[in-house]
Amino acid sequence: MGKPRLVVVGNGMAGMRCVEHICDFAPDRYEITVFGNEPHPNYNRIMLSKVLQGGTNVDDITIHDWNWYKERGISLYTGETALRADPGLQRIYTESGRVEPYDRLIIATGSSAFMPKIPGIHKPGVTAFRNIADCERMMEASRTYKHAAVIGGGLLGLEAARGLLNLGMEVDVIHNASYLMNRQLDGAAAEMLKRELTKQGMRFLVEKRTERILGRKRAEGLQFSDGSRLGADLIVLAVGIRPNISVAEASGIRTNRAIVVDDYMQTSADHVYAVGECAEHRGIVYGLVAPLYEQARVLAMHLCGRHTEPYPGSVPYAQLKVSGVEVFSAGLIQEGDCETALQHYDGVKGTYKKVTMKNGRIAGAVLFGDTSEGTELLGYLKRQAPVSALKAQSAGGNSSLVKSAEAMEDQETVCNCNSVTKGAIMETVWLDGSQTVDQIRERTKASGSCGGCKPMVAAMLELAKSSERKKPVQASASVPICGCTEMDRASIRAALSPGSDVSVQAAMLRLGWKRPEGCPVCRSTAAYYLGIHRTAAGGEPMIRVSASAPTSPGLLQPESGRIALELERRSTGWILPTRIRIAVSPSPRDPAGVLVHDLGIAASPAGWELYAGGHMEHPVKAGQLVGVLPDDGDITDMALGCLALYRDSAYYREPMWEWVERYGLQRLREKLLDPDERESLLETMEIGRSVEINTHSDIHSEERTVGI
Repeated sequence: MGKPRLVVVGNGMAGMRCVEHICDFAPDRYEITVFGNEPHPNYNRIMLSKVLQGGTNVDDITIHDWNWYKERGISLYTGETALRADPGLQRIYTESGRVEPYDRLIIATGSSAFMPKIPGIHKPGVTAFRNIADCERMMEASRTYKHAAVIGGGLLGLEAARGLLNLGMEVDVIHNASYLMNRQLDGAAAEMLKRELTKQGMRFLVEKRTERILGRKRAEGLQFSDGSRLGADLIVLAVGIRPNISVAEASGIRTNRAIVVDDYMQTSADHVYAVGECAEHRGIVYGLVAPLYEQARVLAMHLCGRHTEPYPGSVPYAQLKVSGVEVFSAGLIQEGDCETALQHYDGVKGTYKKVTMKNGRIAGAVLFGDTSEGTELLGYLKRQAPVSALKAQSAGGNSSLVKSAEAMEDQETVCNCNSVTKGAIMETVWLDGSQTVDQIRERTKASGSCGGCKPMVAAMLELAKSSERKKPVQASASVPICGCTEMDRASIRAALSPGSDVSVQAAMLRLGWKRPEGCPVCRSTAAYYLGIHRTAAGGEPMIRVSASAPTSPGLLQPESGRIALELERRSTGWILPTRIRIAVSPSPRDPAGVLVHDLGIAASPAGWELYAGGHMEHPVKAGQLVGVLPDDGDITDMALGCLALYRDSAYYREPMWEWVERYGLQRLREKLLDPDERESLLETMEIGRSVEINTHSDIHSEERTVGI
């Protein structure tokens, strides 16, 4: 019996990202056929403006070239339009008469430019801006004609206008709203953008509605609803997109605004899935690349029979470069939907920042001119952080980007489109020798999609080059964790994350383990990073807290017992890289081994002291003073915040003392002495704690489980 047949209708970014994952996860699982209605292999549609501006051709923006399909045994039919499917017979029918059977069908037909019903819209000289053919039409027109009108002041319209300016045309942008990019920006940011683009040569007509396209044989201008007119030789429509759902409609598959799918991207028909701009999930149709790639990963894992969490939906955001101007937008930004939590305008530097809130939590953000804080703000938004998490940031220039890069944790995502973390970028510089942003993109895919994160990737590169002395010993020595693999702790951590592989053995196979079955050391390490845990009967808790009884009457701090109980209660169920011991001393004369425990809390005349990194066995280490706080509740939060940082950035089985030396005492103090940082850390850990308690997990049982 042959392999099951997977047919993909649509050769765009979402569908091919799904196929790419399938080829990575299970390269021999399916016989794959792809139909695309354009004559090209898969290309990066986000980069069309580069083609329009000149100096870039379709080969430069191609994601998967012809050889990529051939090497993977994928049958690619370009210039082939699918008409309908028969879910009962499991057949797909194309315009040329081809009938292709399938066992699984993915509809990834994307979207088309929305063409409003304006009289004269079908005249020569009118085009959309959606694909390579549109770019070619516009470039051809620029050789003969000199005045273009772009209808639509959103991102696509402005990119089209920028390209036409580069082609030597005069450009007017017509927008029906009161300010540009009204879906992504507020009025203040839009006005700054308008001023900058006006300097570049664009002209703008806002609050104008086009009533008809003038001209007898070809387009010669526009007439507006207020009676005014504008002469133009080329009319470019960039007023939105419309999901391509004709295949689903002709096949009897449920549609609404787009093709309705569930949390695993399945349509109303058995064995038929939809992904990308043509899919509607929980009433939402996404048009940005990051959500589409998240959908593609979930669908690929589902089709490969691997465990995956259902697709929960995405937080829409845009990090863009509009005609050379950096712009970031996420969440709720319009008045009426939210309140302004923070707003900052710098007219000298040309930067603007606005953060909104709703019910006391961060709800949205707009950045203009300097988007270095975009990744951090998006993280706050995704976890619905309280507004107290906001901190003043120094502004301006690349040094600010490097500072933001340095402040990020290794596990934080830099490239949201391709889920590339800071740690992965730093490792490719330290271990693989990447010296340019292009090399980082080739090895990690960071900045390889929308390109919005490219400035931060460049800052990461600068940081990695300038901080070699801060590299962990494992990075410079590259000491394998065991004889089963050449990978060290840092590279394993960078390569694995919860849900990235369905099992430990699958991860080892993907990462090229020399011994596929592994050993207890590497199996337990991989299981920890994959989030695969089992309950261990009778296992001791991850965190043990001891409080000494007072031996010096009159010097007792009665809160010591309460601190110990509170630490135990609030840390129950936490999963950590290794077991932790905490000592609480009620007075300066009853040290209770505070300095030789992983964490030590001791009463002092000023309140409570927190020590971290003590060790009573070889090598003996004295705990280092992190800080002093007057309140027992605050010192408890500080200790738990330290554990949260340890969990997020320590290697599996890395002792606390070793982590403190690697992480840096000064950096630790900066994090834990900031009340907002502590609150944010604890909120994140509480979410994780709920999940871990519900699953009754214990990482150390993984050592006794083979081939999970």
